[in-house]
Parts: sequence; C-alpha cells; structure tokens
Amino acid sequence: MSTVRTRFAPSPTGFMHVGNLRTALYAWLLARSEGGKFILRIEDTDQARYVANAVEVIYATLKSAGLEHDEGPDKDGGFGPYIQSERKGLYREYAEKLVESGHAYYCFCEKCEEESDEDSIHEASALCPCAAMDAADAKAKVASGVPHVIRQRIDRSKVSSFTDAVFGEIQIENKVLDDQILLKQDNMPTYNFANVVDDHLMNITHVVRGSEYLSSTPKYNLLYEAFGWEIPTYVHLPLIMGRDAEGNISKLSKRHGSVSFENLVAEGYLPEAIVNYIALLGWSPKSDREIFTLEELGSAFKISGLNKSPAVFDYDKLRWMNSEYIKALAFEDFAEKAKPFANISGTPLESAWEKIAALLHGRTEVFSEIPEKIAFLLEQPEYGIELFTHKKSKSDAGNTREDLPELRKRLAELEVWNAENISGLLSEFAAEKEVKAGRPMWQVRIAVSGCAVTPGGPGEIMEILGREESLRRIGNALAKLG
Repeated sequence: MSTVRTRFAPSPTGFMHVGNLRTALYAWLLARSEGGKFILRIEDTDQARYVANAVEVIYATLKSAGLEHDEGPDKDGGFGPYIQSERKGLYREYAEKLVESGHAYYCFCEKCEEESDEDSIHEASALCPCAAMDAADAKAKVASGVPHVIRQRIDRSKVSSFTDAVFGEIQIENKVLDDQILLKQDNMPTYNFANVVDDHLMNITHVVRGSEYLSSTPKYNLLYEAFGWEIPTYVHLPLIMGRDAEGNISKLSKRHGSVSFENLVAEGYLPEAIVNYIALLGWSPKSDREIFTLEELGSAFKISGLNKSPAVFDYDKLRWMNSEYIKALAFEDFAEKAKPFANISGTPLESAWEKIAALLHGRTEVFSEIPEKIAFLLEQPEYGIELFTHKKSKSDAGNTREDLPELRKRLAELEVWNAENISGLLSEFAAEKEVKAGRPMWQVRIAVSGCAVTPGGPGEIMEILGREESLRRIGNALAKLG
C-alpha cells in the first residue's frame, strides 16, 4: 500500500479563513491518522490577487495551529519547488502534450485574458471557434507569436462520474462543463491545471478540499485520464455556514463575525480551542466527547466520520470551548496569555496583575472581554442607589445607609489590609447584626465597584484597590446614599 500523501495548497490572497484552516486541519489529520505525509504547497498562479505578506500569514497560522508540514517551500522532500510560480517552466510542457493528444487546443480569442482564473461551471452553449481550427494553422499562428492561451477540449456528449469519499457517487453531464483555460498568455497555469499537474508530480494520494469543487472535479478527472495518470481519492468537505442575529443561515462570511484564524486569536480565542472546535465542524467522533488535543484528534480521525450536511459555525459553542481551555491553563500560563489583553500597562493595576489574574482565571471565556471585566478597578462607573437592593442578601439602600458608616469605620481601623481579613471583618459584622453574611458583602462590593457583577468578592477587590481608594469609594457611596 502506498504512503498516504495529502496537501494543503492555499493561495496567498489574504487572511486564513476558517474554511481554509479546516481544509488544512483535515488534510493534516488524515495524513497523521494513516502515518502519511502532509505537504504545504503555495499556489500563487493568480498573480493579480497576490497579497503581500500572505505567505507569512499562512506559515504563522499553521505554526500557531500546530499543523506542522512534512514537506514545503522550507522543507524539500524531493518533490519541489513547492511554490507554483517557481514551477512555471514545466506547465507549458504538459499543456503542449495535451494539445498534441487532442485533449487541448490553442485559443486566440481576445476575451481569454478577461476570463477568471477561478472555477466555473455553466451551460456551454457556444463552443469556442478556435476548437475547430486546423491544427497546422493553429501551430503556425503560435510560431509567429500571436498571443494565445491553451484550453482544455471537453467532449460534451459524455457523462462524467466519480466517487467521493464523503458524498459518494457523483455524475455530471459534460455539456455543462466549459473548455477551461489551462495555460494563460503569460505561460502561467490556471489553478485548475496547475493543481492537477502538481498533485500528480508530488504523488498526492488524497485531495481534501471544499464541496464547492465537486462540480469542477470532472474537468480535473478528464485531465488525469488524458495524461494516463492515476486519479487520487477525493475528500470533499461540507460547507461552513453562519447564523446571523435574525437566525438566518447562509455561507459563513464577515457579517457573521470574525472568520479568520488571525482575527479569532486577536479577539482572545486560544489557537488550541479554535482548532478543536473547527475539527468538529463537519466531522464527528464515535462518542459524545468534544475536547481533544491535536494528537488525540490525529488518532481518532477517520474519513468515515465526515458529514455531508453543512456545518453551522456557532460562536457561543466556540466561546464555551475556549472557556474550558482557559480553565485548564496553569495559572502562570493564563496570567501570561491574558495580560496583553488587559490594557493595564503603565496603570496602578499593573503591579497587582497576579491578583487580578487570579480573579479572572475561572471567569473568562474570551481574553478580549477582560478590559470590560476589570474597567471598574481603574475607574468606578456611575451607578444608582437602586443597585444596593438585592433580595437574596436582603440588602437595600435603607439598611446600606445604616450599615456602611460603621463598616467604613471598622475597615479604616483594620491592621492588615488583605482579602482574608476584609472578608472576616464583614462576616463578623453580619454575625453581630444577626443578618446574612451576604448583606454586608453586597453592600461593600457595590460601594467599591459600582457594578452588579464583578470578578471576585469585596475582599479581593479591596485588596487590589488598596485601603485608601477603597475607603474613598465607600465615602462616595455614603454621599450618594445621603
């Protein structure tokens, strides 16, 4: 049995969409689960759409996601170059072979260069007049330097069929296939031609890609057959959909939220959580388990677990999964990863970061929410005295007006200012008053924070704020209460 060889062949045309990352992930998982090789190939034939630094983004994303490639532009495995623009010289040779065998022809139409380099499928009602041109006349025009492209010749009287590992048997009538351009005027291949030639020359055994390419696959297979090459196993992945605020579902796009790996990380999602979540967008393990390490995914992955139905990207589910990964971090790792998001550099809170991080560790779903969670520590927000009312703790503005002066006096006299002593003082006060401990806890927490929800109780908050600032805020609360 031949070694399984998969590839990820992105175009350097911008950021890494989660759909691209899922393709890379499944190709990586398939290779790892079969003890095979995962190849990175940069498909930069569409120079018009090339984006500067996009290749660096591809490398950075794969590294951050943990998807190490076995071969690629930086790891020659004997099948290079792995950048298509560096392979430009060989595509003309293969295109000419197809012309010689009658499976392609020279096209001199002016419209050629205006045609898209992307996949297309349409009712080919009008054949290109160049398809019927005498071969000798066409060669003479090429020899004289007339600008031209090379097109694939498709027999529209036939029906193409192939088997996909996910979608099963697929049949498409050739009459809906266009005579796609294989080689452009500048001798650069189109994506459709280059990936067939390169997949063969690089011994790719399994082609993993999105289901939007299902309709184009017959054109690829006709090229394989024309060359007499073995057709690889196709693994087409279901679409990733997004749900908008109204509940409508459509193909995932920016209107649904962040759709690039880079932006999700910038928002405070851990790469490991993103990868884990994306792995479950179209693939199901044989259990209800949802949290997997990358290595565990590599062991559990099977093509048979891939689904035909579109997967819906659920940001709430991703937040939950991210929170589970954050909770599992060692405290030191959490503090290090979370600090850049806190925006406290150069503020009085910077020296108290470890104490703040201890409050946030089990209460954070996404790192980007940290500034909002701790904003009250930097500047207390405006609030109304109705916030002192809390049914469960039996607190209200009236008893707060009675309790807070005494609480402030006792806190001012506290010898050692730390969370433990502050909490103990509040509990003792409650016992003396024969009220629930929650009452003074609520009263003081509102007074020093101005927020109904905070990470941590009054003791932890006041230790971070310090004695002077805490007493100042309680004094302001008393003034507010009148």
